[in-house]
Amino acid sequence: MRYLSSRPGWLPLLLTVWGAIVGSSAQASDSDLAFFETRIRPLLVEHCHSCHSVKAAKKKGGLLLDTRESLLKGGDTGPAVVPGKPALSLLITAVGYNDPDLEMPPKERLHAGQVADLTTWIAAGAPWPAEAKPTATGKAHDGPVAIDRTTHWAWAPVTRSPVPTVRDQAWAKSAIDRFILARLEAEKLRPAPAADRRTLIRRAAFATTGLPPTPEQVAAFVADPAANAFERVVDSYLATPAFGEHWGRHWLDLVRYAETRGHEFDARIANAYQYRDYVIRALNADVPYNRFVQEHIAGDLLAEPRLDPQTGADEAVLATGFWYLGEMVHSPVDIRQDEAERIDNQIDVMGKTFMALTIGCARCHDHKFDPITAQDYYALGGIVQSSSYRQVRFESDRSNRAVAERLWKLRSERETGLRASLAD
Repeated sequence: MRYLSSRPGWLPLLLTVWGAIVGSSAQASDSDLAFFETRIRPLLVEHCHSCHSVKAAKKKGGLLLDTRESLLKGGDTGPAVVPGKPALSLLITAVGYNDPDLEMPPKERLHAGQVADLTTWIAAGAPWPAEAKPTATGKAHDGPVAIDRTTHWAWAPVTRSPVPTVRDQAWAKSAIDRFILARLEAEKLRPAPAADRRTLIRRAAFATTGLPPTPEQVAAFVADPAANAFERVVDSYLATPAFGEHWGRHWLDLVRYAETRGHEFDARIANAYQYRDYVIRALNADVPYNRFVQEHIAGDLLAEPRLDPQTGADEAVLATGFWYLGEMVHSPVDIRQDEAERIDNQIDVMGKTFMALTIGCARCHDHKFDPITAQDYYALGGIVQSSSYRQVRFESDRSNRAVAERLWKLRSERETGLRASLAD
C-alpha cells in the first residue's frame, strides 16, 4: 500500500509513533532500565555511595556500588550481587538485616519497599545501562553529557536527501518508493508483488480505522475502474469517526491515559473521558501537530484558543489534562516525596511523548546520553510545580465571560445616568 493519505501530517506521524511503540515493546530491557534509573540508582546514591563509591572519602569494605562491574566483583566479603539470584546476593542479605555481622546501611534500615525493589532488580538480572566509568571527581565524561551534540545524528539538523536513482523505473510511483526500491536493489531483492484489490481495501480499512471493510465496500472497490479508486477509499476511511478512535488509542498509550488513579481504592479521575474525546476530535479534525503540541503544553494560556465549531467549547484547555493522568496515592506518608514522584512522572511522560527523550534520568544526574542536564530537569520541575489541577467549565467559560462583559458594559452605561438622577 504505497498511497496513504491526501492529507499530509497526521497519518505519517502516527504511523511513525506506532512503529516506535511496537519497536520498544519488543525490547524488554527498556522497562528494566527505566526501573533501575527511577528506583535503584537513586536508592544506591542516597544510601550507599557515601561509603561505597569512587567519590567516597573512605571506601569501606573494598566495595564499590557505582558500576555494575564493581557490584559483580564485590568487596572483601565477595560479590555483592549474583544476577538473577537475589537469595544468593550479599546485597540483599545486608539490606535485609539477615546477618548480624552484615547490616547495611548501618545507621538506618531501608524500608520494605526499597528492599523489594532491589530484590526485583536483581531477579531481573541486575540490568544497568552502558555508561562511562565514573572517576574520583564524580564525572564519568567530559562535560555535562557524553554525546557530542554537534555530530550525533539525533541532534543534527534535518536535511533533504537526494532521491536515489533506481533501475526499475516502472515500479516506483513516488520519491518514497525510490528510497525503498534503492535499498532493495542494493540488497539484490525484489519488491513484493502488488496486492489484489480485496487485500488492498482490507489493509486500508484496518490501517486507518482498525475495522474490516464491509462486504458492500469491498464489492464497490473491486468493481471501481477509476485510476484514483484506492485514493478515494483511503480518504473515505480517513473521514470517518473511526479513524480518530483507532489512532487516538496509540496516542493515549503514550500519555498513560487511564480513568482511575491505580492505587488501592482506584479512585476515578474526574472527567478523564473529556481528554480522550478531545484526542479523537483533534485527529479527525486533522489539527496540525505543532498546534496539537501547543495545546497539550499550555492550552490554557493560548491567546487564541481553538473552539469547537459546533458547540463553541474551548478545545485547547482540554489538552492540558494529560499532565494529571498519572497514578496518585490517596494518603501518602511523605507528602513532599509524593509530590516529587508526581512531578517526575509528569516530566518523564512529557519528554518521552513529545521529544522521545528520557528526561527522568536527569533527576539525579546530568543525562549521560541525551543533552539534558539536572538543571534542565529542575527548571521543568519548577514549571510543573507552579501549575495546579482544577476543573474548567470549558463548554461555557468563554460564553459566560462574554455575558459578564456585556453586563459590565450595561452597568457602566446605566450607572452614569443613575448617579445624575440621584444627584438631582
